[in-house]
Amino acid sequence: MINLFPHLGAETSLALEGFLHLIDRTFPLPRRYAGRTPRDIAELSRLFTSAQGERTETYLGKPGILSAYLRYFLPWNLYRLCRLLPGLSLPFEDGGAITDLGSGPLTLALALWISRPDLRSLRLEFRCIDRTAAVMRAGEKLFKALTGGECPWIIRLEKGSLERKDLPRGTDRPGVDKPPVRLAAAVNVFTELALNTAGRDGGRSRQFVEKSFKTLAAYSMEGGYILAVEPGNPQGGAFITGLRNALIESGGAVLAPCPHIQTCPFPSGKTILRGAGRTLGKGKWCHFTFDTEEAPAALRKLSAQAGLPKERAVLSFLLARLGGQGQSVQACQTGTDLRLRVISDAFPLPAAAADTRDTLFGRYCCSEQGMVLLTGKKSALEKAAPGALLEAACKGNRRDPKTGALIAEI
Repeated sequence: MINLFPHLGAETSLALEGFLHLIDRTFPLPRRYAGRTPRDIAELSRLFTSAQGERTETYLGKPGILSAYLRYFLPWNLYRLCRLLPGLSLPFEDGGAITDLGSGPLTLALALWISRPDLRSLRLEFRCIDRTAAVMRAGEKLFKALTGGECPWIIRLEKGSLERKDLPRGTDRPGVDKPPVRLAAAVNVFTELALNTAGRDGGRSRQFVEKSFKTLAAYSMEGGYILAVEPGNPQGGAFITGLRNALIESGGAVLAPCPHIQTCPFPSGKTILRGAGRTLGKGKWCHFTFDTEEAPAALRKLSAQAGLPKERAVLSFLLARLGGQGQSVQACQTGTDLRLRVISDAFPLPAAAADTRDTLFGRYCCSEQGMVLLTGKKSALEKAAPGALLEAACKGNRRDPKTGALIAEI
């Protein structure tokens, strides 16, 4: 069983705890403003949700909003990435470069330093691009404080939109001052960009997704890698599915989280199966959820004070290689095992789907055969961590009457 979201190690947990104190030391709040932090966090959350139309492209340039972002949203984004990044096979090598699109306060570089101590001795160059210089400078200041100013990593900041023609691209010929860009990454970028440029549903449009894929791919070298991480909501999941489609059509190879290169069974908002003139189930979206018990206690306390307690963290993502050839897995046949990526939490099943009195729970999974309902005892199902890659036995061609998903047994 291979897990995508390994638990935090002791060193990473301590580093995340210490990072909260680092923020306060690096960006101390005047005493008269200290009590406003929970209120500012709640306001920024409103701008991310119900009041998205009020958010400007440079909203993080406002001091109060930036402070709230650094103290709440940045640490939670770091926690998500610190659970994700150690489980990915990333193409880092000495002397290589990473382009970080929409880098914000250097979230990716901070998360890599915290969660991947094996990379700290490598000479890496981070090319960070964002519309708001203030938020990048804040991130640079935090990064220097985190590393003590002695670090072989080079941080280069570029202010501007992702479409700027003068920004270095991954296809530029490498040289002494242009190390090869092995990875282009975008964390929480494109669904937010869709709101600013194409409206609430812009992230679902084929035109927007294909343009986003071309933008992301242009910042990585030929045969290089791309990583996109988005909020684990339906829009974020739909965008990631569309990005995956564009990648496969270009001849790229999907590396994670997909266990196959067939049609995505979690496209968000679409009907999965129709039969006898009725809809049997509506599409779910590809996202992963894990608990927040390992997040810093002070962060969980601040979240509760802001009226935004977090018991679960969620994200959608895609790691892929450009210009490669995706590989399929063997299709499931009666009596064989099926390779599954666990997507959902365990939930109780009705008797019709459970089939036996002992099999009372299920989890939705992704496979080459489409959506799979993995069934079994609750104790057995919960042993699989979110995002686990495992094999399970198919039970002929039995399908869940609610969603049309193929049924398998753990």
